[in-house]
Amino acid sequence: MTGSGLRITGIEFKEYKWKRDVPISNGLHTYTNHEISFVEVHTDAGITGYGIGRPRPAERAFRQQFSDKLIGRDPLMTEEIWRELWSPKLYGRRGQETRALSSIDLALWDLKGKVAGLPLYKLVGGYRKDIPIYTAGGYYAPGKGNKELAEEMVRFVELGARAVKMKVGAVPIVEDVERVRAVRKAIGPDIKLMIDANCAYRAYDAISLAKRVEDQDIFWFEEPVQPDDYDGFRRIFEATGVTLATGENEYTKHGFRDLIATGAIAILQPDARYTGGVTEFLKIAAMADANGIDICPHGEQLAHLNLLAAIPNARMLEYYPKPKSRADIFLHTAPVNPDGTVTVPDVPGMALDPNPDFLATAERLA
Repeated sequence: MTGSGLRITGIEFKEYKWKRDVPISNGLHTYTNHEISFVEVHTDAGITGYGIGRPRPAERAFRQQFSDKLIGRDPLMTEEIWRELWSPKLYGRRGQETRALSSIDLALWDLKGKVAGLPLYKLVGGYRKDIPIYTAGGYYAPGKGNKELAEEMVRFVELGARAVKMKVGAVPIVEDVERVRAVRKAIGPDIKLMIDANCAYRAYDAISLAKRVEDQDIFWFEEPVQPDDYDGFRRIFEATGVTLATGENEYTKHGFRDLIATGAIAILQPDARYTGGVTEFLKIAAMADANGIDICPHGEQLAHLNLLAAIPNARMLEYYPKPKSRADIFLHTAPVNPDGTVTVPDVPGMALDPNPDFLATAERLA
């Protein structure tokens, strides 16, 4: 092996959980808590890289198994490490094993940026500094009617968002149609509106909903069917022509290759925490760009802000505003600019450094 002389001396995992003010529901699931795992990769130079994942038992077990292999290794050899850890015969092709690998890969790339003294986007590409955002909300919650839903989405617009996303799929289609109409009326015609079913429908129901809200200028319809229902995506697109977005539950470049092959997906949503970290995200983005497809990643904004600033086919960043949100977890969360963009923090690495003051208020799991 060749290397830089830098060596990994230890890897720590710190897991946290804290309650939401109000439980929220999407098309299939209800969430009562926030949770996160921080992965800390320590080196003999005193530089620490941070990655993030989830505190799930299987993910934790794979993360520990992978980490045991890395002590004494050169952390800058990210491609070599990724190829060694992604071994389908030993660990599996997708799922918790790939999520564990992703969290470690994020930490290694954060470390690589810190060693170089550069924000990650400059290290791996450097396309722009300001990324348009959309705010995800519109969840179902106790006592939340159409009036409260509309008011929530208007607040997002007042915070600077020029695009907002709401949930569908947990109530009869006729009710969701009224919810969509209430939001469009409240935010006006100039704000992009996306709907997200979180895989709640069969293709025929998704077609029915899409046709009923066609006059509401829906920017995209996200995850209408289960992630492996490639034929379902194709049938929805052919029947409606609606712009489809998906990918948050897809894994590695191989899965995204198959999504692209459907010819139905206009927006790919890889989550670097799940799909293989920075190493795989950049390959997915390049493959999408070669096929004229945009990237709008799912989930934690700081896991993706530097990545979107590095590529030419980034459309929007999913953004969670302060206060009382997941944004409080990190030291370097950036505010929304007046033009509805967020500027990449000018700090080396990925800006994933945890906020100790906030995490001191959370429940420590491990």
